[in-house]
Amino acid sequence: MLRFLFTRLSLVIPTFLGVTLLTFAMIRLVPGDPILLMAGERGIAEERYQQLRHEYGFDQPILVQYARYIADVVQGNLGKSIITREPVIVEFLTLFPATIELAMSAILIAVLVGLPAGILAAIRRNSVFDHAVMGLSLTGYSMPIFWWGLLLILLFSVTLGWTPVSGRMAVQFFVDPVTGFALIDAWLADDMKAFQSALRHLVLPALVLATVPLAVIARMTRSAMLEVLGEDYIRTARAKGLSPSRVVFLHALRNALIPVVTVIGLEIGRLLSGAILTETIFSWPGVGKWLIESIRRRDYPVVQGGVLMAATIVMLVNLGVDLLYGVINPRIRKRR
Repeated sequence: MLRFLFTRLSLVIPTFLGVTLLTFAMIRLVPGDPILLMAGERGIAEERYQQLRHEYGFDQPILVQYARYIADVVQGNLGKSIITREPVIVEFLTLFPATIELAMSAILIAVLVGLPAGILAAIRRNSVFDHAVMGLSLTGYSMPIFWWGLLLILLFSVTLGWTPVSGRMAVQFFVDPVTGFALIDAWLADDMKAFQSALRHLVLPALVLATVPLAVIARMTRSAMLEVLGEDYIRTARAKGLSPSRVVFLHALRNALIPVVTVIGLEIGRLLSGAILTETIFSWPGVGKWLIESIRRRDYPVVQGGVLMAATIVMLVNLGVDLLYGVINPRIRKRR
């Protein structure tokens, strides 16, 4: 197990460097001068323009800029935003709790609904329930998120008035950002009205964000369960007279969880790295919306630092999923 862990950790370094190189190169291929964008319509004097280019290193050759960027990253310095002049790491850590809150709510919905739906669909193969689950999963996976989000806003926010359109909490409420999570902070402040407001703001974007993971988890669970239920040891367990629930949950589900956990891990990494469309549609102040705005404003340090942090999160989640395999199936741990 330790050997496997060290092997995976050794792969993090080239992956990390690859992400920095791709991000550094791609953001500079986008047309536009970040210094001029920072100046806005007022314009900027030539002397000040050259001063800012030198300050941010844009007057240096590309390779020199990349080398300086890597040197800063190694020291934990992701730079400062060209627009706000705030350290990138500070902005990221300020906004990341909002993304965590939204992503964890979405993945919780996806797992609580998708996992049982996939199990029941496998047990009742070719039934009406099975066809309904697979049909709805395919629809949810194929539906464009931006269109689905707008439809739900039109129905629940505009027509029915059940949920707010955007934001994390109504403007009349304020709680001290102790943890950065609106629900937890409202609970700690013992402000139930603020808690209810935060919950109402969270429900709709979480449902929209959960659509694709839910569909993927349901389909993967069904597929994995069907494969396992056809194995010889399952027939042996049934022949011994074990109850159907014991056969399904103790023997079948545990062995079917490996691909399901992989999918869940990938979805968690994707959601934590910034649910860009959902955060943009609902004006959710998270990392995804922050990155989109930074790309539009050509804020190089923010885009580079934000993408790098997101990629690091994805790598750590994937590493955690690999280690979880050994907990689910001890045979994998012994082979490694």
